[in-house]
Amino acid sequence: MKNLMYLLICFLMIACNNSEVSDTAHDRNEVKGTLVSYSEEGFAPIPKNIILMIGDGMGITQISAGMYMNGNKLNLERFPIIGLHKPYSSDNLITDSAAGATAFACGVKTYNGAIGVNSDTMPVQSILEIAESKKMATGLISTSTIVHATPASFIAHQKDRKMYEEIAADFMDTEIDFFVGGGKKYFDRRETDDRNLYKELEDNGYIVSDYFQNDLIKSELSHKKNFAYFTADNDPLMVSQGRDYLYAATKMGMAFLRKHSQNGFFLMIEGSQIDWGGHANDSDYIVTEMIDFDRTIGAVLDFAERDKETLVIVTADHETGGYSIISGSRMDSLATAFTTDYHTADLIPVFAYGPGARRFSGIYENTAIFRKMKQAINNHH
Repeated sequence: MKNLMYLLICFLMIACNNSEVSDTAHDRNEVKGTLVSYSEEGFAPIPKNIILMIGDGMGITQISAGMYMNGNKLNLERFPIIGLHKPYSSDNLITDSAAGATAFACGVKTYNGAIGVNSDTMPVQSILEIAESKKMATGLISTSTIVHATPASFIAHQKDRKMYEEIAADFMDTEIDFFVGGGKKYFDRRETDDRNLYKELEDNGYIVSDYFQNDLIKSELSHKKNFAYFTADNDPLMVSQGRDYLYAATKMGMAFLRKHSQNGFFLMIEGSQIDWGGHANDSDYIVTEMIDFDRTIGAVLDFAERDKETLVIVTADHETGGYSIISGSRMDSLATAFTTDYHTADLIPVFAYGPGARRFSGIYENTAIFRKMKQAINNHH
């Protein structure tokens, strides 16, 4: 037994030494092939497209509950590469969605509540803006308002996540090609000024529509014009109340962006309300949102498997609720508990597929996700 324990300790020490200490060290190990046996044969040598999917509030238990309540299977099981990121912010071990998303979007640790700015409130260029500078097509899809913390961090630069109208105005300073989400009122019925950003988008050549005019899937798209669609005046419905656009918007967005630019695309897709279920300490809410998000993950993986040029990354900004599956649970019937109605400091899983996926194995800071995406874009351009 002592010999077995000694061998186990040695194995763990070797594994830790092989995990990422820095991006550079990780890349050296990747070239040597010492980290994983996953083969990227058949893929493009470097990704042309990047799809980042964020399940807000999605920790290991949220994934587990979705799996057990979905016939013991999820599309997440199709990913060959899994890592873990450290989600803390610059001013708190417990991050919020704004600081967490800014880490992914801009590569900096910042304070809770910050949108695309560093700890000194100075704007930091986002991965979406970098993609735009490389003439790539860009898109955002969210089941919250499009000005909510997670999508906002990729396109706006504001000192406070609650500055929704200022965040909406920042959309006018980019050339984002495709976005779908709630929050129409922050664009066309503003309280801080007399601007009608809905009309400004139309004047800038966008095809703009919303839930009040027609269903998303009936919207007419032109690949020569940018597209915006508002799914709600404020927050979209829960999926259990009939919201059903995430899957359709994602399929539409991938097809649209692929044709929109020959230089590839960057697309961020957020399953926002997994987090809201955690805040509400509502297990059924979490599970239905998790399954909806996973269904969309399946559509993205199907696209990437056919495309061979698309890197897919799925992660979360943080875990919400201190969610646990407890004694008395059975497959398809869970007993659950919560330790908080806020976020926790749990390490967060990262799933990756496609060219460059191996870079996402190991344990690393949440800011490393930005650096790995940026390196992929720079290598392609």
